[in-house]
Amino acid sequence: MNFEQARFNMIEQQIRPWNVLNDQVLHLLSVVKREDFVPLAHKALAFVDMEIPLGHGQRMLAPRLEARLLQDAAVQRHEKVLEIGAGSGYLTALMAHQAQRVIALEIEPVLAAMARTNLQKAGVHNAEVRQADGAAGLAAEGPFDVIMLGGCVAEVPQNLLAQLKVGGRLLAIVGQDPVMCATIISRTGEAEFSTRQPWDSAAPPLLNFPVPSPFRF
Repeated sequence: MNFEQARFNMIEQQIRPWNVLNDQVLHLLSVVKREDFVPLAHKALAFVDMEIPLGHGQRMLAPRLEARLLQDAAVQRHEKVLEIGAGSGYLTALMAHQAQRVIALEIEPVLAAMARTNLQKAGVHNAEVRQADGAAGLAAEGPFDVIMLGGCVAEVPQNLLAQLKVGGRLLAIVGQDPVMCATIISRTGEAEFSTRQPWDSAAPPLLNFPVPSPFRF
């Protein structure tokens, strides 16, 4: 398989048409080798527009979704990032190339180990993967400039918003089937937040996040 041709096709046919046009993001997608973060059994699918099984009921986000989240996060060199749901470590690696530091939380021990190994092999030294329940966040290491949720949640818990710096932002896919939206919540003051939902998408659910009751009294 010609990985470089497949990578080029992924960028040109999936990612650019999805309004990912930032030059830095496109460059990262061309140099961070996605195939090295895909389980060996699925390596031929590394550049396909699909969620790739990682085992343990978890799936890798589709390439265009990872790219769009990365573009919207607009991580800067001086920033500290918290990622909830490291998966295989691919989005972790992409953000690490932009950030000062990334701490990624992964609830599944086998995937946490996989992500650590993948990042080490890729030469990424400013990202750390911890096996932990990301629903609680990581208040002891906060506040963070960026919090990235690598999956879908029914709603964003307040405890994560409290771990944002003023001027920071949280990105997640929020909602429940069949309606989910990319959601960017910016902390504009100590108790003030602004929310944008610029595009619709879907993503696998993150574990242990609360699901609100459909009944309102």
